[in-house]
Amino acid sequence: MAVNKTLAMRLLEGKKVPYEAITYDASERDAEKIAVQLGVPPEQVFKTLVVAAPKDGRSPQKPLLVVIPANRQLDLKKLAKLINVKKLKMATHQQAEEMTGLQVGGISPLALINKGFAIYLDELAAERAQIYISAGERGTQIKLAPADLRKLTGARLADVSSSG
Repeated sequence: MAVNKTLAMRLLEGKKVPYEAITYDASERDAEKIAVQLGVPPEQVFKTLVVAAPKDGRSPQKPLLVVIPANRQLDLKKLAKLINVKKLKMATHQQAEEMTGLQVGGISPLALINKGFAIYLDELAAERAQIYISAGERGTQIKLAPADLRKLTGARLADVSSSG
């Protein structure tokens, strides 16, 4: 099946970064179920979550993109401690779509470079040679090296998930 080139794929090609695009049933939004469709372990498929900018009265903070394994939960307490704020809140699906311009299930850090997000990649990514992330639209995943993802997005590697 032919894959439509997304902004994320064009970016990777422009930077000569090796990747593989894999399609799946676009009606599926659950990252663990997508891993099953791709035939890979859920800890290799990473979901991109949107966290609202912290409101702490200090200088304006950026909203966050947090990329974590499909089989784990975002630990907001760990993330808040990491960025030195008291409390963080997940964006609602509607807020996430408004902030990113992408559909939930198709939010990709590669499509949001230079869009004002602070990007964090769960440290578990470093244990893998390749991970899968959204290509920027539902129904397509990109398989690439986590080091390439970090280099392109400036993502900070951090312990931000739990097995929850």
